[in-house]
Amino acid sequence: MTPTPPLFLLLLGLIGAQATTAVDLRTAAAMAAGLCKTRPTDIVFIIDSSRSVRPSEFEQVKVFLAKVIEGLDVGPNATRVGVVNYASRVKNEVSLKTHKTKAGLIKAVTKIEPLSTGTMTGLSIQFALNVAFSEAEGARVKSPDISKVAIIVTDGRPQDNVKDVAQRARDAGIEIFAIGVGRVDMSTLKQMASEPLDDHVDYVESYSVIEKLTKKFQEAFCVSDLCATGDHDCEQVCISSPGSYKCACKDGFTLMDDGRSCSACSNSATDVVFLIDGSKSVRPENFELVKKWINQIIDKLDVSDSKAHVGLVQYSSSVRQEFPLGRYNNKKDLKDAVKKMAYMERGTMTGQALRHLIDNSFSAGQGARPGVTKVGIVFTDGRSQDYIGDAAKKAKEHGFKMYAVGVGNAVEDELKEIASEPTGEHYFYTADFKTMTQIAKKLQINICQEEDPCECDSLVKFQKKVEDALQALTKKLESMSKRIALLENKIV
Repeated sequence: MTPTPPLFLLLLGLIGAQATTAVDLRTAAAMAAGLCKTRPTDIVFIIDSSRSVRPSEFEQVKVFLAKVIEGLDVGPNATRVGVVNYASRVKNEVSLKTHKTKAGLIKAVTKIEPLSTGTMTGLSIQFALNVAFSEAEGARVKSPDISKVAIIVTDGRPQDNVKDVAQRARDAGIEIFAIGVGRVDMSTLKQMASEPLDDHVDYVESYSVIEKLTKKFQEAFCVSDLCATGDHDCEQVCISSPGSYKCACKDGFTLMDDGRSCSACSNSATDVVFLIDGSKSVRPENFELVKKWINQIIDKLDVSDSKAHVGLVQYSSSVRQEFPLGRYNNKKDLKDAVKKMAYMERGTMTGQALRHLIDNSFSAGQGARPGVTKVGIVFTDGRSQDYIGDAAKKAKEHGFKMYAVGVGNAVEDELKEIASEPTGEHYFYTADFKTMTQIAKKLQINICQEEDPCECDSLVKFQKKVEDALQALTKKLESMSKRIALLENKIV
């Protein structure tokens, strides 16, 4: 065995260190910020500072505002926040356009002073509608992508009408949350709030416990980070966006047409033939799962005239070609043909099926292309009723890359006999048909053009690739170190 070059060991060590650091950083960030982001929103807090609100209670309101703001993604293209202070008159304390950072916004909130006069709640809503939510004050043009939200905090009965003006605000697309404290008039809260009232009306006994609503409002504006929660089907890299995500691939891999899978060698032409056990032990309902599994693998292939061609053979006591290589050159037609495959039942003649693969499926007469890598994927759920040794050996001698997949009563020794070397990368087994999707994710058909390591040109290319990779990793590690230091400062 050729000894591993020291350069390789260094590269592997750096990759391992980077992976560990990235995991630790993601974990710490998730603990600090939660697994969600806030959707782009224009939020205006409308806070009552009438005589009934004591100075100490008003301070508690400001703490509540600051904690809700802390959970938002504040920024010009994310969430903008404004604050309207009211009593007998209305004061625009913070415009939606004023503060572009969370820190500056929270600092401005701490400086707000109570007005300490009457309770003109209707007037404050009218002011928010006409002024606070205007484009001149930083509100964005009405759009399905931008929510407009007003959060009203009050502890008394308004001295003016709120029903009609609240209706006009809601008709203008403003979602209203109404928070009542102490002796507040509950019917007034219901007149102001949006439907459903159970979600938009809240009550607390006193300002001292208003902070308990913080989590409710953070969750109200929260859109799950689907990458962080694992609710995605990306094979390698998941890139989060509010309420959605997109997939990407690691360096050296290409994103496939399905938008999820990654290929190391998407430009290589490949002939792939599935050899599928249709014996009676499989059962009809499981045969449908097998067809879905085939289509999962097809999704990961770069199917086209010049790249991957796919053929399908089913076997039981006899062998039946479902369709040859090259008949279908796009994924949709291929997958439709797989879905139409009828279940054969009867016995399990795996050896006979392997001989058919060698003599027919990969022949020029059945669509196989000369000089193109040949891949056979054999699926079975039981012991073969005939001898497989000679055919399995011959397939590998012909240079076919053989994958063996077994479920249930499949014999692992037979699977290993069929599979190409290294066996661990080419044979798969699961006890249950329902878990076959995991095998589809693991089975990687990456056919690359091999370079002769003895050629000087190849060695130069290899050295250049390693040097480039090391430089890229060094830059990433430096960036990671800076981010970790920033995170540690925040935690401290």
